[in-house]
Amino acid sequence: MRGADRTVVAAAGVAAVGAIGWTWARRTRAQSVRRALDSPTARPAPPGEFRLSVVVPAYREPDIGASVAVIRQALADVHDDGGVEVIVVDDGSHDGTAERASEAGADRVVRQPVNRGKGAAVRAGMLVARGRTVAFTDADLAYSPDHLLTLLAEVESGWDVVVGSRRHTDTTTLVRARRVRELGGRAINLLTRVVLLGHHRDTQCGLKAFRGDVARILFSHSHVDGFAFDVELFLLVERYGFSLHEVPVTVVNTGGSTVRVVRDAARLVRDLFRIRAWSALGVYDLEATESLDEPGGVAE
Repeated sequence: MRGADRTVVAAAGVAAVGAIGWTWARRTRAQSVRRALDSPTARPAPPGEFRLSVVVPAYREPDIGASVAVIRQALADVHDDGGVEVIVVDDGSHDGTAERASEAGADRVVRQPVNRGKGAAVRAGMLVARGRTVAFTDADLAYSPDHLLTLLAEVESGWDVVVGSRRHTDTTTLVRARRVRELGGRAINLLTRVVLLGHHRDTQCGLKAFRGDVARILFSHSHVDGFAFDVELFLLVERYGFSLHEVPVTVVNTGGSTVRVVRDAARLVRDLFRIRAWSALGVYDLEATESLDEPGGVAE
């Protein structure tokens, strides 16, 4: 065998060994992450003025007043331990959305001066929320607000993060989305495997709840303003060792969604590369003072 041939063979062997090592390390890390995700933790209740805060991101939502009223009605029985706080974040609408939300009885209306994206709006609401459990849901109420009661109960039972899943075996779809949007959603879930290690069936469902202290850690370290902010949250949950539980939802797809499949899928791919780069560069690293200081708390 000539020298050049031996060099090629040696290089191929090194590459193969490296690939096997990377695959083994990723598989080992994935197993560790999945154990943490699947294990609820017994910790004291987090501090908070309200039992539940609900954040509703809104951009040019003419029916936001009706949505606030429906959420209030669905949560009317949650009146103990501080009750419910409803926060609407107007993401730079400038069309009266903020005023309609306030008139409908939102406890707080946060106004973004310019439209930055759903991720930025949810982050702004989460960081001012005062609930021991904090949740967010879409302004068009594509998921019944009654689900917020289920999410609240699951968080209070010990889960750090509880997410709705349209792919759950017990999910009910009352009105199906257009075929192109369904296919786009499935493609997005496949793409998220580039950065996530857990078996997450649906990262993009617009219904999620968190322990209040967990939410503050997650959202204070999130950076993505747009469509991929959900994926970034899942990455942070995995990275910090929090538990996560999926629950079925009843889906009522409306025609008022601002999601555009092709446009937002392209932006998501861009943001996935940014998330992966930030993770490698240590952008998401925690300070020592940010641990929850309890067994099963934040793990670097």
